[in-house]
Amino acid sequence: MSSTSAPATTSSTRRRLRFPSFGAQIVIALVLGVALGFVARQMGPVDADAPNWLTDVLATIGSSFVGLLRAIVPPLVFLAIVASIANLRQVKNAARLAGQTLLWFAITALISVAIGITLGLVLQPGSRTSISADAAADPGRSGSWIDFLVGLLPTNFLGIEGSANADSGSVGFSFNVLQIVVIAIVVGLAALKVGKQAEPFLTFAGSALSVIQKVLWWIIRLAPLGTVGLIGRAVATYGWNLIPSLGMFTIAVYAGLALVLFVLYPVILRANGLSIRQFFRGAWPAIQLAFVSRSSIGTLPLTQRVTERNLGVPRSYASFAVPLGATTKMDGCAAIYPAIAAIFVAQFYGISLSITDYVLIAFVSVVGSAATAGLTGAVVMLTLTLSTLGLPLEGVGLLIAIDGILDMGRTAVNVAGQALVPTVVAKREGILDVERYESASAEDLFSDDDDEREVARDAADTAAELESSGTRS
Repeated sequence: MSSTSAPATTSSTRRRLRFPSFGAQIVIALVLGVALGFVARQMGPVDADAPNWLTDVLATIGSSFVGLLRAIVPPLVFLAIVASIANLRQVKNAARLAGQTLLWFAITALISVAIGITLGLVLQPGSRTSISADAAADPGRSGSWIDFLVGLLPTNFLGIEGSANADSGSVGFSFNVLQIVVIAIVVGLAALKVGKQAEPFLTFAGSALSVIQKVLWWIIRLAPLGTVGLIGRAVATYGWNLIPSLGMFTIAVYAGLALVLFVLYPVILRANGLSIRQFFRGAWPAIQLAFVSRSSIGTLPLTQRVTERNLGVPRSYASFAVPLGATTKMDGCAAIYPAIAAIFVAQFYGISLSITDYVLIAFVSVVGSAATAGLTGAVVMLTLTLSTLGLPLEGVGLLIAIDGILDMGRTAVNVAGQALVPTVVAKREGILDVERYESASAEDLFSDDDDEREVARDAADTAAELESSGTRS
């Protein structure tokens, strides 16, 4: 009798000790981060060279978490695209999928920039500001069409870019995700062309991808801790006191972001027969992380995860569409913000914009968004827009003080769009797992069973394709 009651008691105890859901953990982390940020701010003025200890701790926690995510991006993107190329080839409408993805990128960007231009003209943020012209300053770095086009060409196999500091003697490295996408596509296509001889390579790529994804899920489990650090540092360090002088500009930007996120995207979802509630329920973990991390690339692993696992987009398609979106699909940073900011600068300096100028703003937003390359901030995209219009680049200095506050909302909208477009395209092409879309929740992110089944299915598809290629050759 006692032997049967003991397991039941143990099981009941385990249920009572279970942690809150992943979504609840993120919400708790946001509240705790805001509270700690206000405490850090009350501890004294924040000096960029010597911040108080709490601000320093929060900054270290947040930057370490984003650093872990960014470190996993290069192998994840490369291996995922290489492993999925073979599977994409089996899809008869693979070229159509790629075309539809780019088309919807352009459609949503065009509507978003139209919203930004309209708000800029209606709210007149540049004429309704108390900021001094003394705040104008050279942005230090700017975007150009030549740099963007040259940046598409890989400088080395890994897409790594180095920089050196002569004063400190330090050497830093960063990566260009768009270059990694280009390299992975070329390698994947070459593997298919080789045929049966490439089977060991593709098998290795699939196995390595499984290992990288396991490491990724461990990192994602740290998201609540990273959220505390990121949002706490934001509250402690950003120039909230400067918002009043740029109040109308801030309102205009966030109004535009809200219209895109909560009006435009829901309309697109409903028009394609998709549940609005389920989309936000599935994509919300990535949107939350984007808001606090301010990095589309840092959020990329989680964006790809929710797109596949929660929204039901096939891995073979999501592995291509999401990384591409993380570098070229930025309705917040590359559409809403530069449109309103360009109008602000023009109004501030008393420069009249013509119809041609507004068309140029739309063109830069639709075609030039890849120039931002998923990096934190939108200075590159804004300077590209201003230089194209012939507006003073010093105008960037007027807005840079509150850029961190605006960047949180911009990045959240970027990531939402990067998950939306593959979902809509998959639904229109009949490859969306509708049952998963309608039922998945944030907790499904950590289910290993589906991973094993999907990896096995991808491996079987790749083997079949290689065998077929070997027979034809």
